[in-house]
Amino acid sequence: MEAMSIIVALGVLAIGGALVVTGMRARLVPVGDAGDYLRSLDDEEPGDVYEQALAEPFLGRIVRPLGARSLGRIAGLTPRNYLDGVHRQLVLGGVAASVRAEELVTLQVLGGVAGVVLAVLYTVFADPSTNIGVLALVAFPLIGVLAPQSWLKRRVAERTKAIRMDLPDTIDLLAISVEAGQGLEGAMQTVCSHFDSPLSEELSRTLKEMELGLARRDALQNLRRRTEVPELSNFVLVLTQADALGMPIGRVLRTQAAEMRSKRRQWAREKAAKLPVKILFPLTLFIFPAIMVIVIGPAVPSIAGAF
Repeated sequence: MEAMSIIVALGVLAIGGALVVTGMRARLVPVGDAGDYLRSLDDEEPGDVYEQALAEPFLGRIVRPLGARSLGRIAGLTPRNYLDGVHRQLVLGGVAASVRAEELVTLQVLGGVAGVVLAVLYTVFADPSTNIGVLALVAFPLIGVLAPQSWLKRRVAERTKAIRMDLPDTIDLLAISVEAGQGLEGAMQTVCSHFDSPLSEELSRTLKEMELGLARRDALQNLRRRTEVPELSNFVLVLTQADALGMPIGRVLRTQAAEMRSKRRQWAREKAAKLPVKILFPLTLFIFPAIMVIVIGPAVPSIAGAF
C-alpha cells in the first residue's frame, strides 16, 4: 500500500513538473513596429491560424493550456504582495519576459513537494537514524522551495554587477557622442549599437519608450526603476536635473564619466583588500593540510616506531 502511494505521488509530481516546464518554455513575443504588425495581420489568412495550431506538437496544444490553468490556481492561493515582489525580482534580473511570477511560485511549490517525496523515500528505504531522518524531512523540502529563489537572487546580483561595470564605458561613449554633435537619444542609440550588455538592453528599451511618445524624464525614471543600481540611479537623477535646468549635457556626461571611473577603481581596490581575508578559508582547509602531510608524513613511521 505504501509503495502504491509513493508511485501515485511520483506520477502526480512528474505531471506537475511537465506542466510547469512546458509553461516556462513559452516566451513572450517581442513588440516590434506597429505598422509591420498590422501589415502581418492583413497578410495572414484565417486558415493559417488553425493550420499552425494543428502543426504544433501535442505538448503545445494540450499540455500548455492545462499548465496555464494549474498556474492560475496556484497563483490564486498565493498572496498578491508576494507575487508582486517576485515579479519585481524578475524585472531586476532581466527575465520577466521569459518567466512569470506565477511560474516561479509554482516551481517553488513543486520543489517543496519533490523535497517531501524524496525525504519520505529516503527515510523509508535507507532507514536512517531518527535525527538524520528528521533532518532530511526538513532540509529536502526547504531546499526545493528555496532553490528557485536562490537562482533568481543570483541572476539579480549578476545583472546588477554587469550594469555597474559597464556604466563608466557607456557614459564615456555617451559623452563622446554628445560632444560630437549628436543628441542624447542619438548617443543612446550609438551605445546600443556598440554594446551588447544588460545596460544597453535597458537603454534600448528606454529609447523605444521615447519613440512611443513617453517623455524623456518619465522614460529615464522607468530605467531607474527597472535596474535599481545606485550609481545608475544617481546618473539618471543628475541627467534629469541637467535637462530640466538647461545645462550642457556633454559637460554633465563628461563629469559623470570621470566620477564613474573613479568609483570603478574604488571597487577594484575594495575587492583587492578583501582578497587576503577570503583566501584564508581555502588556505586553511586545503593547502595547510597538504603541506603538513608532506612535511610530517615521512616522520610518521619513525614516531610510531618510537612509541
